[in-house]
Amino acid sequence: VGQDLREKALFAMFYALLFITIYISGRFELKWMISGIMTAALIGAIYIFTLLNVSIPWLIVAALIVTLVLFWFLELKYAMGAIVALVHDVTITVGIFSIFDKEFTLAIIAALLTIIGYSLNDTIIVFDRIRENLRKYHKKPLEVILNRSINETLSRTILTSLTTLFVVVTLLLLGGGIIHDFAFALIVGVVVGTYSSVFVASPILLAWQGRQQKK
Repeated sequence: VGQDLREKALFAMFYALLFITIYISGRFELKWMISGIMTAALIGAIYIFTLLNVSIPWLIVAALIVTLVLFWFLELKYAMGAIVALVHDVTITVGIFSIFDKEFTLAIIAALLTIIGYSLNDTIIVFDRIRENLRKYHKKPLEVILNRSINETLSRTILTSLTTLFVVVTLLLLGGGIIHDFAFALIVGVVVGTYSSVFVASPILLAWQGRQQKK
């Protein structure tokens, strides 16, 4: 993949994460305005840095760090949990491809964007149940509610992931060389995305409560 196409792919993934931020913040925390303003500010900053000819990979890394810092100060805990999980999924998938020294083609870029959507769906399912249980059992400790919510959604998450893996493994074995890397990336992404919604996104809510209790 050419350098220009790689840069466009990085921007596509970053903007996807930004719009996910707006959706998560609005759906779970009703902070549409705050997340919208933050997104507009980040897009403006990216445009300015682009004019200054800052290297695109470093620009995206800096923007992600600034985004997480803004999440922290604006108290967008659900958005922070979702974004950290998605960045975790993409980073591990890219890392595995680097270990196997595979070329980044259009198919792999498409797979990474697909992984973002798949992992986000898993995270939203868990977050929805957490929100419902927070209303039902508001007197119970958060760790109890998180544990209950994860247990209630775990069977659905595992069944969905196993079904998806069955299809993707079939693509890997029978799809031929053209689709091989795409299917391999999806296998890694589905496995990583399944556990990140449970072991990465949800614990951030617990860490957030610990931060508030220390204040």
